Parts: sequence; C-alpha cells; structure tokens
Amino acid sequence: MDKKEIINKIFEFYRSHFGEINGALIGLIIAICVLVVGFFQTLFIAICVFLGYYIGKKISKDKNYIRNLLDRILPPGTYR
Repeated sequence: MDKKEIINKIFEFYRSHFGEINGALIGLIIAICVLVVGFFQTLFIAICVFLGYYIGKKISKDKNYIRNLLDRILPPGTYR
C-alpha cells in the first residue's frame, strides 16, 4: 500500500463517520476544558463562542446588523 491509498482510506473513513468523529473530538475538548479550567469558566467560554457565532452569522446575512442593533440599544446618532 502506498501513501496515497492510506490517505484516501483515512479520508473515506472520515467522510463516512464525520458526525461521530467530530462529536467525540468536541466532547474531548469540553472534558479537557472542564478539568483544566473549571466548569463555570468552560460554560462562560461556550456562551461567548455561541454569541460570537450567532453575531457572525447575523453579520454575514445583514451587513448593517451591528448598526441596527446599536440603533435599538443606544439613542440614535450617538456612535456616528
């Protein structure tokens, strides 16, 4: 077996089991974070990651999302 065949088999295995592999890796990362950092710090990191993902997704759909959000929160024209 040459290197290309081995690499192709590994990628084929990953493509057929990507959900299980990614889930196991995410679980391992979360477990390591809880053991090293602590539960509440890990929870805070997870919340920040989720908020960052959510805001990033909104910005990619609507380029003026931040401006509209600030208009709702602050008085109009305070940040311009």
